[in-house]
Amino acid sequence: MKTFDEQLEHLIREAMAEDIGDGDHSTLSAIPPDSRGRAVLKIKQDGILAGMKVAERVFRLREDDVVFLAHKADGDAMHSGETAFEIEAYVHTILQCERIVLNIMQRMSGIATLTRQYTALLEGFHTKVLDTRKTTPNFRLLEKEAVRIGGGMNHRFGLYDMIMLKDNHIDYAGGIPQAISRAWEYVCAKKPGLKIEVETRSLDEVRQVMESGDGRVFRIMLDNFSPAMIKEALVLVNGKFETEASGGINLENLLDYAHTGVDYVSVGALIHQAKSVDLSLKAV
Repeated sequence: MKTFDEQLEHLIREAMAEDIGDGDHSTLSAIPPDSRGRAVLKIKQDGILAGMKVAERVFRLREDDVVFLAHKADGDAMHSGETAFEIEAYVHTILQCERIVLNIMQRMSGIATLTRQYTALLEGFHTKVLDTRKTTPNFRLLEKEAVRIGGGMNHRFGLYDMIMLKDNHIDYAGGIPQAISRAWEYVCAKKPGLKIEVETRSLDEVRQVMESGDGRVFRIMLDNFSPAMIKEALVLVNGKFETEASGGINLENLLDYAHTGVDYVSVGALIHQAKSVDLSLKAV
């Protein structure tokens, strides 16, 4: 697997190719190539800032020796009227990177802001919040990074770094015991150390995982369980497996789930329901 920095560089270069194409003709036609300038990233909405390190990387991939002066850091609270950073570079660099930087930072800051609302509610509880794979294709790297910046935890990044036996896997395999048995054989033969999580839809399925998954499964997902059902499931599990509640969890009912003592709640809404934060890059 490529490192985070390698994946980030690939993402940025693809974004530049998408946006610039055969040339930024607006800038090429109006601005001499040797013109230099300054710009500031203005914050226009309260929230949690995310994407500062990525923004600097975007500019430096276009022009290595830009002057990037950060006034805030990833994870900082931000308020309308503040300045996040200043950039000094060739004007062509500033204008060609402007929209890419804004798109990334607005999206990441929106996710970090929403995630912080969840993590703030969970302060003092055992339960932690996880993201999911419900992400934007080819932007997952930064969406999950934004969750982390907001104080949340990343679930698996893709199909490659954990086995998750969901309802369809179980049904196609013929049941929970069969699915776990085949997955364990696969891990032993192909990917030693790869973790196995199993989704359950009922207390009976929780019992099946406990019978078939001892020493093989590390976490049981309790999918669409009510808080009352989760309490029953936790009595059955008795700390032998990690537990994760999933399905329909939001800011309104989050504390109901936290009070059960479940280890994790996974919330796809951290990413797919987040609203971009208003930022702008202005010449000075």
